[in-house]
Amino acid sequence: MKDVARMAGVSTSTVSHVINNNRFVSEAVREKVDRAISALNYAPSALARSLKLNQTHTIGMLLTASSNPFYAEVVRGVEESCYERGYSLILCNTAGDEERMNRSLETLLQKRVDGLLIMCTESHLPSAAILNRYPAIPTVMMDWAPFEGRGDIIQDNALLGGEMATQHLIDRGYTRIACISGPLDKTPGRMRLQGYYHAMEKNGLAIPAGYVINSDFEFQGGYSAMTALLALETPPQAVFASNDAMAVGVYHALFEAGLRIPQDIAVMGYDDIELARYLTPPLTTIHQPKDELGQLAIDTLLHRLADPDASQQTLVLTPELVVRASS
Repeated sequence: MKDVARMAGVSTSTVSHVINNNRFVSEAVREKVDRAISALNYAPSALARSLKLNQTHTIGMLLTASSNPFYAEVVRGVEESCYERGYSLILCNTAGDEERMNRSLETLLQKRVDGLLIMCTESHLPSAAILNRYPAIPTVMMDWAPFEGRGDIIQDNALLGGEMATQHLIDRGYTRIACISGPLDKTPGRMRLQGYYHAMEKNGLAIPAGYVINSDFEFQGGYSAMTALLALETPPQAVFASNDAMAVGVYHALFEAGLRIPQDIAVMGYDDIELARYLTPPLTTIHQPKDELGQLAIDTLLHRLADPDASQQTLVLTPELVVRASS
């Protein structure tokens, strides 16, 4: 910047005003500065600026990469919200490994991101010791609770969503309803299953042996679980897959078995990923507001930056039933 100022014959503060466009500079002076910038191939240093302002205008996100499209759609919403608010997003994939999770966590915090989002599918939690070394960096846990840290939490009302999904199948006249749950060490998997139990009990419906299968929220898990359900002496009339990725696996198992949806077996999903509406037939599911989830996560971080001493928040998103042709 000093070289630019020297060549243009102005002060460094004038160069700064031209670059940041934060104060009036005459057109003639601006042109001189721009010519000097071009001649010297000068580019501002984001690192220098972040050291001066004690802000990097970056958000870190710790994520478990998965074949489940739900996560990609949430990241899209997060990135869009960052862009609209003048922030950049740095993504780190934990790959389901605890050591890699904590190394990535340390890396993001060492880079002094302004805030941190954590959305991982592992049962192991991020290192509290690492988080405690950076108390000034706010953290938001997305769809993962309970969490013993100091961060805010955003999650969907999985208990209500599971009950809504099951009640819809009951309202359609199905009585033999199976459930393919997610991992029970994850709050969403456990709560959606609990919602299924609530609806079945409330309506006085029995759950035959083998009708509840614990799976993994992945395509293959849904396929394997549906194959097992079809092998029962009395297969179900309808299946609630606790996320849309597993519902896709269910579709494939039913296709291989020569069964029609919903004429032979009805299928219910959860998440309302974009793929759901393009399946044949389109999938009835529970909508999670993924774009709103990303927007709310960023807004929560920015609120925490503005008011670090505010009390911890747990924000719960309301699920919505989306009725299509699979039920």
